[in-house]
Amino acid sequence: MNQFDVYAIGNALLDIEYHSSPARLVELGIDKGVMTLIDEQRQNSLVAQLGESHEKMTCGGSAANTIIALAQMGAHTHLDCRVASDMAGQVFMRDLHDSKVHSNLDSGEEVVGVTGKCLVFVTPDADRTMNTFLGASAELELEDVSEEAIRHSKYVYIEGYLASADNTRDAAIEARKIAERHGVRTALTLSDPNMLRFFRESIDAMIGNGVDLLFANEEEILDFAGTDSLEQALDAVHKVARHFAITRGAAGALVYDGISLIEIAPHAVDAVDTLGAGDMFAGAFLYGLTQDMSYTQAGDLASAASAEIVTRFGPRLAAADTRAVLQRFKAGI
Repeated sequence: MNQFDVYAIGNALLDIEYHSSPARLVELGIDKGVMTLIDEQRQNSLVAQLGESHEKMTCGGSAANTIIALAQMGAHTHLDCRVASDMAGQVFMRDLHDSKVHSNLDSGEEVVGVTGKCLVFVTPDADRTMNTFLGASAELELEDVSEEAIRHSKYVYIEGYLASADNTRDAAIEARKIAERHGVRTALTLSDPNMLRFFRESIDAMIGNGVDLLFANEEEILDFAGTDSLEQALDAVHKVARHFAITRGAAGALVYDGISLIEIAPHAVDAVDTLGAGDMFAGAFLYGLTQDMSYTQAGDLASAASAEIVTRFGPRLAAADTRAVLQRFKAGI
């Protein structure tokens, strides 16, 4: 019997969000619309220039956002990650505990260093731009991977951002290999176009001989395939994933269930912040699959949940709001 619906591995970060104009991003020397890795000195410089203008500070990281969304819907989850024993790390651990997410952090081991932080800039077009100092997350390694948790899970979910360093990539690969040995289904998200542009070999190594489920947005799969043709990109994805879910923003999503390509309808909303939309989509989609929904049903739930989150500022919904989305979906509203 499975103890966990989904096991995940990824970066643990404190998200610090700012409203910004495209012109201000240029002034700060920030590339719009992507995630850029920066060092602590650069992050401190940006924070000094920005002053106290941030709108919100929340515990985040892509896999963490996804796994908490799953837990909010009622799934049993486990997250392996790395934080330091500083205030931000303590807040992160408490957030996981309050969300009823099991974790390797439950051991209470003291870790020297600084918990990673992500500066998130949201422009008037609702686009999100991220500058990330990984901090303690960059130290994630093989010993952080829990074979016991993986073998008792239905799915292993791997964050593509782990491609940015050899040790984090190797930890991700080990998680996939353990899952394959124990017959646990594997899922991976490409995470961001810059992961493909700068860490392609590591992404390919993390995928290995293929995963059961691949998550990506349209820009990411076009970069993955090196083409401007969506049809050609989908052909490339078929070669590395037995199933997939491709988000397309206002155009909805495309889901492949192993037999048919399914178009998932969008929900028309006024988007204010797209941060966390892909994470929520993945969380709701995995919730659906682990609760015996069809791929169409899981896609429809994920579309509704991701549409809800872009109407709010921040990478996650409150637990009550996530449950309300699920209740409306089950009621057919």
